[in-house]
Amino acid sequence: MTTSAAGDADSITFESAVLEVEREFSMMLAAARGTFKDAAAAVHPGLQPLGFTVLMTLYRGGECPQGSVAEALQVDKALLSRTVSQLETLGLVVRRANPADGRVQLLNLTPEGRVRYENAHSAKRALLRDRLGSWTSSELQNLTDLLKKLNERN
Repeated sequence: MTTSAAGDADSITFESAVLEVEREFSMMLAAARGTFKDAAAAVHPGLQPLGFTVLMTLYRGGECPQGSVAEALQVDKALLSRTVSQLETLGLVVRRANPADGRVQLLNLTPEGRVRYENAHSAKRALLRDRLGSWTSSELQNLTDLLKKLNERN
């Protein structure tokens, strides 16, 4: 099988573009880790980013089984359990047995957890608004469409 010079150039261009996307994602993920670290500290100085992510998951989805949170966040159940224990100690999350199946622990935000999450999230969202402030609505929609396409699971 032979490849034309144009085909080779297209392949190199595609590979270069993928490498550039990878580099930009790496930079974005590093910045996101910092943002989540700051948001967690805004909730409580000793809270780790995973704790903030648990609060975010419960805020968006409401009460849910602890195992489902671990699965959604793709974290070890033992690590999540320790994080939830910290959140309980801080008065941000309540854990209770599922009345339908006592083996299942249900997690939910406390009113204090909801308020602290909302305050920290507002600061995080303000940072994003500042970063995107000069973008047009069309550019924002294009970014949204591309991210949705990237996140599609076939």
